[in-house]
Amino acid sequence: MSRSIAILGCGYLGRFLAERSLAKGWTVSALTRNPRTAEALRANGVRKVVEDRLEGAGWHARLDPGFDYVVNCVGAASRDLGGYRQSYAEGQESIRKWLTEGKVGTLLFTSSISVYPQTGGQVVDESCSTEGVSERGALLLQAERTCLSPSPAIGRSFVLRLAGLYGPGRHLLVDKVKRGEALTGNSGRNLNLVRIEDAAGAVIACLGAHASKAGGIYNVSDGKPASRGAIVSWLAGKLGVKESPFLENDPPGAPDRRVSIDAIRRDLKWEPEYNSFEKGYESILA
Repeated sequence: MSRSIAILGCGYLGRFLAERSLAKGWTVSALTRNPRTAEALRANGVRKVVEDRLEGAGWHARLDPGFDYVVNCVGAASRDLGGYRQSYAEGQESIRKWLTEGKVGTLLFTSSISVYPQTGGQVVDESCSTEGVSERGALLLQAERTCLSPSPAIGRSFVLRLAGLYGPGRHLLVDKVKRGEALTGNSGRNLNLVRIEDAAGAVIACLGAHASKAGGIYNVSDGKPASRGAIVSWLAGKLGVKESPFLENDPPGAPDRRVSIDAIRRDLKWEPEYNSFEKGYESILA
């Protein structure tokens, strides 16, 4: 059965999600603030592409709110609090206002594992406390609550908390190791990653979830956290360069957690294809 999907805040993840959706025969519409992304989406067959900022209302009249699926995968406009508030908190509120004029089957928001403030390598799952989260993390939680808040315009809602995204076109750590650049933070801190193709696959899996899973929050990563030092050492070996030094300057109490993906595996039967950083980086380095 053909489905319709609107991908809002369509950037790095959104482009891969659009490709997956088109391959399934779905009708795809997208909202992006990036003109180059808009051009690429049109070239790939996206039916309607609107260039605008999610937090505004200018796009509301240009996309009819009657989709089977709406995915908000916006990235922060900037790394400061203003950028987070604008893109996440205000962006999600903008979607809610847009949907008052229509109805959507499923609304999904891609949040982040940065909502977990735990330290010391603690294993975290979706039941773990978010108390003490950073101000930026608090804005993500606000957007999550807005997404999951009941509305007659929304059939059901989900939140995916994504680990660090990487993949084709986004491999900053590889580039830094190639340059021998000193790396901020501690080498022993755990890094949770997910390759972009797997993140897009998790979104698709969630959109197809059984009705009993409505309102679910799921972590998404490759399931194999590793220390930053171990990843950099492996990359340096593969690249044949000297290991980049770490500044070992994490502040006391900096988040350091190992993210569990048991819930999404159990409920949605989702498994990452790139189930380790080694497997994920191999093709990038080839």
